Amino acid sequence: MSTKIKPIITTPDPRLRQKSTKVGFPDDSTKKIINEMIAASLDWEKSHPHELSAAMAAPQLGINKRIIIVRDDTDNKKNSSFTALLDPEVIKTDGKITKDYEGCLSVPFLYGLVPRPEKARIKAKLLDGREVRIKVDGMLARTLLHEIDHLNGILFIDHIKDDKDAFFELDEDGELQPVDYDTRIKDNKELFPDEA
Repeated sequence: MSTKIKPIITTPDPRLRQKSTKVGFPDDSTKKIINEMIAASLDWEKSHPHELSAAMAAPQLGINKRIIIVRDDTDNKKNSSFTALLDPEVIKTDGKITKDYEGCLSVPFLYGLVPRPEKARIKAKLLDGREVRIKVDGMLARTLLHEIDHLNGILFIDHIKDDKDAFFELDEDGELQPVDYDTRIKDNKELFPDEA
């Protein structure tokens, strides 16, 4: 029995800009959402040979619930297992603010050099309802902060929308190239629909 894979929604879909509601105690519908998220992530990856789906938030499938999934091994595209975190919250961030590249399944073709703290402490629930507290740093901290932003209606482009040198795209060889800010980003209603 093949199930239809839910499409990943992209800007300017207004559901990406809504705050998500708490899951509470996980049930069968929570498991179903997580399975749909994993299927959509892996399906997206098939058509993006130079990219890896490292994580996803439920709003990216148009489901405004506080659920994120994170790839267990981001160095190995063949490892397709994910961990789900429910109702994740940032307790604290720490360390230097550093810039690194971020992309997003819901912001096609664009990458950005986004400033974020190097370390974070996160509180969340696992699928069995247990609460966990995790300390993360480096790329995992960045990934979790990016996904938790989604649950609050924030996209990575919001952090850099006034930085003319922060936007990039992949060329056909999988290399990042700068994007012309004035023609592609500034006043772009697809990316920033609420800007007057």
